[in-house]
Amino acid sequence: MLLKTVCVRAPRLQQRAFSCGVAMAKSKFEYVRNFETDDTCLKNCYIVVRLDGRNFHKFSEQHGFLKPNDERALGLMARSAESVMDNMEDVCVAYGQSDEFSFVFKRSTNLFKRRASKLMTHVTSQFSSSFVFYWAEYFTQQPLLYPPSFDGRVVLYPSNRNLRDYLSWRQADCHINNLYNTVFWALVQKGGLSTSQAEERLRGTVAGDKNEMLFSEFNINYNSEPQQYRKGTTLIWGMAEEVVTKKVKPANENEKEVHVTRTRRKIAAHHCDIIGEQFWEEHPGLLESD
Repeated sequence: MLLKTVCVRAPRLQQRAFSCGVAMAKSKFEYVRNFETDDTCLKNCYIVVRLDGRNFHKFSEQHGFLKPNDERALGLMARSAESVMDNMEDVCVAYGQSDEFSFVFKRSTNLFKRRASKLMTHVTSQFSSSFVFYWAEYFTQQPLLYPPSFDGRVVLYPSNRNLRDYLSWRQADCHINNLYNTVFWALVQKGGLSTSQAEERLRGTVAGDKNEMLFSEFNINYNSEPQQYRKGTTLIWGMAEEVVTKKVKPANENEKEVHVTRTRRKIAAHHCDIIGEQFWEEHPGLLESD
């Protein structure tokens, strides 16, 4: 009888001792969590995570990017951004140009409990790893010489007007930089100037001067340049129909293939003006009501 009692209690005592040990260890060391900073993003605000390539001037030179624009690089950036949106469907809009991309999380998102550090690191790591993963699809003749890196920041915008002004700012920046680069590289590649001479030639010029220089000296109408170069890339969610093949086996019949049409969410790329009203009127559901 005594032996039976010991056999029953021993495991309980051992289990309780183990549990007490874990509880004591947790209570002893968990104070370190007090050093963490609360970085929960304010509610009812759009959360924007913007990524920028780090040292991409050097990176683009060492990997032979075409000047002033490289469709391969722009395509790879957009594909990496799509990967982010596929993994985080609370991103309602993404806008990119050159070596940057901005991701807009809808105002009502509760992803990662709205923690800025979680959102920023997840976006940055997903984008960076996708950039490396899809590299060979776009740069078929150019191996990746070393890992690229991107830095990120988080900014909150409380109203639709604020958010639209932010996106307008980024698209205006795209236009300003692309116009300058288009003229600059025309002077170097077609005009025979050195880079320092081209810089000096463009010093103090305004947009009208640059447009005139392109047209009169190189017969280039800037407004005829590809929209992707002048407007950047805007990614949004849309609906698309697709036809898939399924195998079915009706009763008392052999298995056969049938075509089924289904509708699903799909990311759509737009190279258009987002400063004016037309884009937003055509996509009224992108932004949540103020």
